[in-house]
Amino acid sequence: MGKPPAPAPLLIACALGIERLALRTGDRGSGGPVTVLRTGMGPRAAERSVTRALAGAGMRDAAVLATGFCAGLAPGMHPGDLVVAEETRDPGGRTPCVGTELLVKELVRAVPGRTVHTGPVTGADHVVRGHERAELLTTGAIAVDMESAATLLSAVRAGVRPVAAVRVVVDAPEHELVRIGTVRGGISAFRVLRAVLPAFFEWHRSLLLPRR
Repeated sequence: MGKPPAPAPLLIACALGIERLALRTGDRGSGGPVTVLRTGMGPRAAERSVTRALAGAGMRDAAVLATGFCAGLAPGMHPGDLVVAEETRDPGGRTPCVGTELLVKELVRAVPGRTVHTGPVTGADHVVRGHERAELLTTGAIAVDMESAATLLSAVRAGVRPVAAVRVVVDAPEHELVRIGTVRGGISAFRVLRAVLPAFFEWHRSLLLPRR
């Protein structure tokens, strides 16, 4: 009998070196092949990096999860809160996410006490401030970042695959980065990002289970 096919890999995409550091120093107890990809900042960099990575050997069927830091849009959000995207949006279109309920469940287990928000995550090509944040909130989005939407759209354009986005709030309407407390908020977000890998791995494992 031949060997069973290798499980589809997981590609975890983030933009910044500090995000990649958090992910690489977290729990590595994955049950399958995992690649942590630093894409660089902005939607164009994310699109290029993800498209190139998925064209590589063995990556054709990879599940893709976009992660890193984000700006919260809704009042009451705090640094260290988590955002699970139900879909990502940008001018290129909307990308539905897969397995969001499981991600929420596993994130609550991985980082007990942290608030997990669910809803649309919108893309931007610059850091969003002040009135822009309020305008984006009126569209129904609950968070904004520069790479998630481009990452997931590029992933599904490269082939049918499961995609998701999980972000950690690093600033919010009452906690903007320019204010006092930025460093504390950044450290909190870093620690949360470092702790969420088990939730990502459980999401990936669930995709590999045979469907009934």
